[in-house]
Amino acid sequence: MTSTPASAAGGGRTADPEHSPTGPGLWNIANILTMVRLLLVPGFVLLMFAEGGHDPAWRSLAWAAFTIAMITDLFDGELARRHNLVTDFGKIADPIADKAIMGSALICLSLLSELPWWVTATILARELGITLMRFWVIRHGVIPASRGGKLKTLAQGIAVGMYILALTGPLATLRWWVMALAVVLTVATGLDYVRQAVTLRRRGLARERADGR
Repeated sequence: MTSTPASAAGGGRTADPEHSPTGPGLWNIANILTMVRLLLVPGFVLLMFAEGGHDPAWRSLAWAAFTIAMITDLFDGELARRHNLVTDFGKIADPIADKAIMGSALICLSLLSELPWWVTATILARELGITLMRFWVIRHGVIPASRGGKLKTLAQGIAVGMYILALTGPLATLRWWVMALAVVLTVATGLDYVRQAVTLRRRGLARERADGR
């Protein structure tokens, strides 16, 4: 009697690391993109302040670094969900990388006196506040990313990118309006997330009281 090869017994299929019982490994494409975004932050800051921070050539390079970071933000989460590459590292590092690149860009622009500090403070306070609020209600459920939230992120990315390029003339006026839209969306979606969090917490507490009877 001959033994059946393991590959034949499994229908000729090899083990799929994405569906391994131990889960996806740390070194997957989604996590690598997140790491790239984190590594771009210090380089971006150096480019922003090169030659006094107002040289068009260096600012163009800073814009390229910022754009690459924003593009990786679009793809790493989607890749992780689509190919079952979600890891604990990704859950922690992804939002940190998002806020690090956007926060550093806003702070750099304000330090260079090109963006009012109240704009930077409003956006950063909203982002930090919503992140803390998600942890506050996480035992009751997860607040999903809304369409408005995604539009807010897009508007912020475009507006900040236009400021990084140090545009002049009509384009400088246009970037002001894009940033104004981004700030409005930032505040509006932030208030909507607060509403969702309060509702979610109330339902969770009511459910806990009902279960405790």
